[in-house]
Amino acid sequence: MSPPAAPIHDTPILGMVARPNVDVVTEYGNAASFWVEYPSGLVDLTRSAHIVGKADTHVVAATQEDVKPPPLKQESQFELEVEGGRTLRLNKTQTAIVIIDMQNFFLHPDLRDHPTGLKCVPPLQKAVPALRSLGSKIIWVNWGLTDHELTTIPPSLVRGFMKSGKGGFGSKLAGEFGRLLMRGEYNSDLYGPLQPLYEEGKAKGTDVWIHKNRMSGLWGPQSALDLYLQEEGITTLLFAGVNADQCVLGTLIDSYYRGYDCVTVRDAVATSSPTGGYENMIYNSGNSYGFLTDSEKIVKAAAA
Repeated sequence: MSPPAAPIHDTPILGMVARPNVDVVTEYGNAASFWVEYPSGLVDLTRSAHIVGKADTHVVAATQEDVKPPPLKQESQFELEVEGGRTLRLNKTQTAIVIIDMQNFFLHPDLRDHPTGLKCVPPLQKAVPALRSLGSKIIWVNWGLTDHELTTIPPSLVRGFMKSGKGGFGSKLAGEFGRLLMRGEYNSDLYGPLQPLYEEGKAKGTDVWIHKNRMSGLWGPQSALDLYLQEEGITTLLFAGVNADQCVLGTLIDSYYRGYDCVTVRDAVATSSPTGGYENMIYNSGNSYGFLTDSEKIVKAAAA
């Protein structure tokens, strides 16, 4: 019996270590929301200039060899290096970093052992001021439950935060940490130097704090995060926080489904899951959901 024929079409990311550059200028999307990618590695996410002569289809490859990207608008745009030999062109005020669950409950050594999570703190201390200097928003998305929300959380989520039927959302933690992941409690504050970093940005008007009551900050219709992003006209999201393969990934995937541009900050995400959790999230962030960068590249972009 002869072996089965190779599939006519296969998932694009299978076997792909890095997505190859396009051969010709290529536009993806539609009239209102689109990217333009150039053979040089530039990917323009500003949605500001269609390919000349573009037909009304989802993906258009330009045949003109002289198609060049428009000049960078220094006052409103910046360029960020990402992995895979690409550079993203972004709108400064339409870009935000979404920092998820960098809270005492998940990071404080008196509550849990999360060394990789703690390693995300210094990169954020560099990336956050750099993004502020560009005029981009800093969005701290954190668990922060109300007593009413305790009555609406589904059983699967309630069970996941309990051990042997004990503890869970709203339960009293040891010492001064307060009730588990309730608004205003010490365990729900940002860890260590991140709390004053947020307070500094709040005073400047660059940082916002958004409460969530599910693993994803964008679950369901009209979440607080989604409403804020729409009101501010934000289209590009950089992702950081813990845990990479749980709350960060949940929010990232929901963002991807809603059409936001997704960029994961590699050195500012971590997980306490076994080997494979972080690696899977990183692999798919760069090869399927969007792009990968790091804090050093963000600092470099702000200094350009």
